[in-house]
Parts: sequence; C-alpha cells; structure tokens
Amino acid sequence: MRKFIFRTFLAVCLIGLLSVVAIWTIEFYPRRNSHPPLKLAQGTLAIQHARIYVSPTDAPIADGTVLIRDGVIAEVGPNVVVPAGAQSVPCNGCVVMAGFWNAHVHFTEPKWQFAEWKSAGTLDAQLADMFLSRGFTTAVDLGSNPADTFAIRRRVEQGELRGPYIYTAGTALYPPHGIPFYLRETLPRWVTAIMPQPATPAAAQAIVRRNLASGADLTKLFTGSWVERGHVLPMPLNIVKAAVETSHLNGKVVFAHPSNLAGTQAAIQGGVDVLAHVPDDTKGITPELFTTMVRQNMGMVPTLKMFTTTVTSDPHYMDPMYAEVRLFKADGGTLIFGTDVGYMSDYSTQGEFTALGKCGLAWQDVLAMLTTNPAARMGQSNRKGTIVPGKLADLTILSADPAADLTNFAKVQAVIRSGAVIWQR
Repeated sequence: MRKFIFRTFLAVCLIGLLSVVAIWTIEFYPRRNSHPPLKLAQGTLAIQHARIYVSPTDAPIADGTVLIRDGVIAEVGPNVVVPAGAQSVPCNGCVVMAGFWNAHVHFTEPKWQFAEWKSAGTLDAQLADMFLSRGFTTAVDLGSNPADTFAIRRRVEQGELRGPYIYTAGTALYPPHGIPFYLRETLPRWVTAIMPQPATPAAAQAIVRRNLASGADLTKLFTGSWVERGHVLPMPLNIVKAAVETSHLNGKVVFAHPSNLAGTQAAIQGGVDVLAHVPDDTKGITPELFTTMVRQNMGMVPTLKMFTTTVTSDPHYMDPMYAEVRLFKADGGTLIFGTDVGYMSDYSTQGEFTALGKCGLAWQDVLAMLTTNPAARMGQSNRKGTIVPGKLADLTILSADPAADLTNFAKVQAVIRSGAVIWQR
C-alpha cells in the first residue's frame, strides 16, 4: 500500500513537473530577448531611373536614384553617381516611396501559434502574404499572444525570417467582464479567462507595467467592447486613465478600440493617443467630438475594409463611417493606415485604398497615412517615414503611380528593409 501511495505521489509530481515545463516551453521561453538589436544589411544598393516620392509633401523626383549604403539611405536625387560594384534593384520606371506601415495587425490566427518552432519556409510565406507583398516594412500588433509575436520579431531581426519590423501591444486590456462576443465565440474558454480585464486602476497599472516590462512597445485598450451583438460595454474612465498614465510615464503610446460614442468619450477623456478604428456605431458622434480629438492631437486608424468584410455587405452601412473619416480629416486630424489583418483573414489592401478614396482623401493623404504619420506617432520620424539620407533604408517599390489611382498603392513590386531586398514580385 505504501509503495502504491509513493508511486502515485511520484507520478503526480512528475505530471506536475512536466506541465510546468510544457507551459514554460510554450509560453515563456519564446518571450526571451523580446527586443533584439536591429541588424543593417551590408553593402551598396542602388535603385535607378525611378520616380521617387521623398515625402508626401515634396514634389516627386521624376527620374532619380536612391543609393543605399550599409542599410542606410546615402544619397537621393537625379544625378547620383552609383559606385562600381553596387547591387542594382530592377526598376523599369518603378515608383519608390518610404516603407509602408500597417498600424493595426494581429498574430492571432492559428497559423501563427508556436511560431518559435515553425519552419522558416512556412513563416516566410505567411509573412510575405500578410505584409511584404502588400508593401509593409513596419507593422504594429495591437494585441496577440506575446509568445508568438516576440518569437516572430526575434527571428526576423536575427535574420532567420524575412518580415517587417514589429511593434506590439502584447496583450490588450478589456473592461471588467468585457471580452468581445466575437472572441468568446472563437477562442477557447481558458484563453478568454486569462485575458486581462482589470477591475481597478491599480490592477490596470500593474498589467500595463507587466506588459511593457516583458517587451511590449505600446498599450491597447478596449474602451468600448461589443460584449453582445448590439451592446457595447465601455471601459470605466478611472481604469482608462490609470492605464494611459502608466503608459505615458513609460514613454509609450496608447491605442483604443472605441466602437461607439461611450467608448470614444472614454478614450478622449482618458487621454488615449490613437483610435484603432473609426467608431462603427455612429449614433451620437458629432463634429464637435472630432474637433476635441484633433485639439488633443489624437490620431485615428480607420480600418474601413474590415467592417465591410467582417460585419456586413450592405453598401450603405459604411456611409456614416466614411463621413466620420471625412470630418476628422477636414478638422486637421492625423490619419494612420491600418487594416486589422490577422483578425481579418483577407490581406488584400486594394479595398482599403478604395474606401479611403470614398472618404475624399488624396494620394498625398494616403501616403502620409502609410509613412510619415505612423512614424511620427511612434516616435520614429528620425529613422523612418521619408527618403532622406541618414534614415533607415526601408523602402516600398511600386509598379504604378498612386498619384494616378489610389489602388496603385497595392501594386507592390519590391520591398527593401534595413537595406536588404526582402521581397520581390
């Protein structure tokens, strides 16, 4: 009997130990070295006879050259001398712009799980499909499992994978009892049970500090959460303020998912920096609200195509949201490009550019959304956003000019990141 009890005890201990090892291996080991140093490509690269858009406001260089040396832009202009031995990037009348940002993505699809151990070939194909073939050299993850996001970022930066630079919010924060219905319907119950839903300001501060300490670059709040179809639960204002204050004290920006008027008001009053969506329940949203947002220097990521793809195909459903974007832009608001891919499985960007055109945006506005605006909001204007000597050589090469048609932003020919050609059509 004693031997049986002892063996049972040993078996229980072994199972417990194996469980701890499994959890550590799956969830915590992939989070190591969450911010690997940026590696720059070595050598000289030249793009010749290109139409170059140095910035959204500068006149284009009709027939110019971009010279890249050791991962950094060295020279830009019509009369650049290309040194012997420089690698040439095929152009054929291409259009060169600063590398595009997608400021609203997720790595929550099942194919990203266990990214630490998936083959480079598998992940390279997924990264090319989701980001590189769309022209994105930088992506902002607004809430995913850090074990997957950190593993992908580390492997990209160490040269194992070809992908964009990734900023991440780590895990998003939700209102108390505020997990969105569409997540409850698709995620395992044990996953939704551990998603952060702080009930007090102190709890919110602790979660933000833990997120940032683990390697997160920003904070994402659901200030308005669709807990049921037709019902949005706002995040209590004191919790919003606590999370925002802690993030700002650490020099980090805060994105918010607003959903409706109450969620937008909570974001505004709480001091959030960027709305991650245009409010999709537009009841009570007034021009004065956007004026207040602009006065507080809040940005907005519209994600228009996502609503038509995942909510409804009714063409009139989008009209009030187009009007919101139009009003925000007319007031001088800062718009930032993002698509919500990862939650949305359709990665094509053409529909987003078409929708932005319906909001009355010009190509210069959209180029700013893709380049200078997100770089400024994330504090990276000194390194990214324009094609200027001394900045990182993050470039998107198009086969057609967006000045003629906004959907030409989707006609990507090649992508250069940190001075290396990481994707070509």
